[in-house]
Amino acid sequence: MSPRERMVAAYRGLPVDGVPVAPEFWYYIPARLLGVDMITFERQVPLWEAHQRTFRHYGTEGWSVAGGSIPSPGVRSREDWVDIGGGRFESRVVTETPHGVLRSRTLFDRAEPSSAIERPIKDFVTDWPAYEAASLGAVEEADWSGVRRALAAVGDDYLLEVGVGVPFFDYIALGREGGPTRALFDLADHGPFLQSLHERYLAHMRRLARAACEQTAAEALFIGCAWSCLSVLSPDLWRRWDAPVIRAVAEEAHRGGRLLHVHLHGRCAAIVADLPDTGADCVCPFERPPGGDTTDLSVVREQLRDRVTVNGNVHTVETLIRGGPDAVSLQVEEILDRWGVPPSRLILGTGDQVGRETPEENIAAMIETGRRLGRAAAGRAWGHPG
Repeated sequence: MSPRERMVAAYRGLPVDGVPVAPEFWYYIPARLLGVDMITFERQVPLWEAHQRTFRHYGTEGWSVAGGSIPSPGVRSREDWVDIGGGRFESRVVTETPHGVLRSRTLFDRAEPSSAIERPIKDFVTDWPAYEAASLGAVEEADWSGVRRALAAVGDDYLLEVGVGVPFFDYIALGREGGPTRALFDLADHGPFLQSLHERYLAHMRRLARAACEQTAAEALFIGCAWSCLSVLSPDLWRRWDAPVIRAVAEEAHRGGRLLHVHLHGRCAAIVADLPDTGADCVCPFERPPGGDTTDLSVVREQLRDRVTVNGNVHTVETLIRGGPDAVSLQVEEILDRWGVPPSRLILGTGDQVGRETPEENIAAMIETGRRLGRAAAGRAWGHPG
């Protein structure tokens, strides 16, 4: 099987010739391999291309995301690029919409990924109409040519997915000054407006997922995650605001014969049993404490009822950075042992992106042990599946 075929089979719960090994190489390791600073990496290097080179270098499976270009009619933006010293810059953006003007700032650092330092929605009442106009564009006019070129270039090297957005809480928090803290108060203070916005957001996400299926040959769609997890939200809030978004996208993906991959950082134990009913085909990364609360994959497997694939669970700090090769190998062995047989619906991944401090010998230990034990487990379960 090719790396892409192995990932797709795992998403579908089909036999594989070996458990996929897919460390989350996101920013740090690809930038290091390419020999570029983080500003150059984020602003000049296509993410899908950087990941392709990284997966090829390490000989692993993997996934990445590309997205369509969606215009927002009547919206114009201008950016000022300001050197603030110390290898850092500010991107200062003014966005003019039919409903008002928005201002935002992003910090770019040569050593670290960018981060928002000023978000556009300051006044809830006056800024939301402008932000909605700027962020929920005309899906019917989207340009998918970049995604199609990327899919053709990636081929069987790994699984390239189409990013279709984030859950509702992330959507309102990413644009809100004060971020997730302020957004939690907004849910309590502005319920009627947010309920109406939620309905419009669901419709937008359905249109976007449908267009991604109609306009590209991607085998999977992707929903990201910033704070949409139980490290921030209660289970009831997640079920009320975010689960319907996942369910809506999954319905459109499945109607188009595609799969859905959902990123769910942080704590998730109290909602694992909910995941099969959302329609998600694969969920990652099932982080261990303290960042997450996944401590026993045998319990997770029982709750998922063989309907959702797990990707992740190797601790990126305590194991990959601070442990040695033996500790890495032991954790990979533990994951396979706790998951049990057959080793379907399992991808050996990391609890977050692989950090820049990670020793190469630890990355090698994860890959080698995962390959050896994953192939042995598949062989015992299925012989030599096609």
